[in-house]
Amino acid sequence: MSATPENKPQAPAANGAKNGSRKKGLTVIAAAVIVAGLVYGGYSWIVGSRYETTDNAYVQANVVQITPLVGGTVRAVYADDTDFVKAGQKLISLDPVDARVALEQAQAQLAQTVREVRTLYANNSGLEAQVKVREADLQRTVTELGRLQADVTRRQPLVATGAVGKEELEHAQSQLTAARAQAAAAQSALQAAKDQLASNQVLTDGVKVEEHPNVLRASARLREAYLALQRSELIAPVDGWVARRSVQLGQRVAAGAPLMAVVGLQQVWVDANFKESQLAKLRIGQSATLEADVYGKKTEYHGTVQGLGAGTGAAFALLPAQNATGNWIKVVQRVPVRIALDPKEVQEHPLRVGLSMDVQVDIRDQGGPMLAAATGASAPRLQTTIFDAQEKAADEQVGRIIASNLGKAAKASPARVQ
Repeated sequence: MSATPENKPQAPAANGAKNGSRKKGLTVIAAAVIVAGLVYGGYSWIVGSRYETTDNAYVQANVVQITPLVGGTVRAVYADDTDFVKAGQKLISLDPVDARVALEQAQAQLAQTVREVRTLYANNSGLEAQVKVREADLQRTVTELGRLQADVTRRQPLVATGAVGKEELEHAQSQLTAARAQAAAAQSALQAAKDQLASNQVLTDGVKVEEHPNVLRASARLREAYLALQRSELIAPVDGWVARRSVQLGQRVAAGAPLMAVVGLQQVWVDANFKESQLAKLRIGQSATLEADVYGKKTEYHGTVQGLGAGTGAAFALLPAQNATGNWIKVVQRVPVRIALDPKEVQEHPLRVGLSMDVQVDIRDQGGPMLAAATGASAPRLQTTIFDAQEKAADEQVGRIIASNLGKAAKASPARVQ
């Protein structure tokens, strides 16, 4: 069929419409790309220059390991995983029989030591009296020796005249010799008594019975035995939730073996691992906004940068990378940044150790330091006083035993060995 004059102009018109539609589409795409570029540039200029963000962040908390200070056999377990425990609450009991026997022996030893030391003090009076007796004996012997010496001196000239017989003179000289021997013996006995008194006084001078070294040593052994018995009961040092319980009934545990952990979820923080290229503008004291995967974007936490780590995670790894070897590949390193959370927000939306977080730090404030300054001596950041009662009870028991063996009604106050 041949084309009519009416049909010939239709082909150029269709091609023109098609080209116009293509140009329009390309124009729209180009405009969208330009708009996207402008949006991204604006975001980078407005937001990217104000914030540093990372999703490599995890919740951390104090995980207190429960380890026995003495070995023993597990007799009872009072807490299990997920249980909440208060500070001072009993967690595990070990068999106390051996510790109780050792305590009884230490109590008896302290009582015996106190009585033996009292004997030392009592001996001082007896030894002083003995010295006085020996002095009197020596004085009497010296007086008798002087009299006999004078008698012999008087008789010697009379022998030549016959007024005194030779036999009588020899008898007087024999008495004089015996008196000299008695005087020497009395002098030795006096010196021995003085030496014995001085030796006993060395053991007692300057201290009371309850402060005597022997009593202090026995007191220390009693405290050790008492604390060993108390430590057969493992108690929670802090408030928290029990985790990682591995101990079982009848298990023989050694001192220092981890049996369970108590996690203090009341005070949690976030370790945000920023890339090394993000650290330049991070400062202590900058505010942060955080989101937890467990709650999603509907829940927002607010925190503050507390400090920047002293090294990268790779530097403190159990097996650090050996970059001096020939097989080296550059890997972007990360540094942990500690972020404190608002306790009120944590109480309203509890977190768990190890949960993932998205962190955004406002870096506009550049007034803070990059590294923490020296703080000097200060109060401890973490402290527990639950063990003070055990030490006080040990001191009270020592005081009671000393007082009862001193014959005192009031409680003695033994000096502590520091």
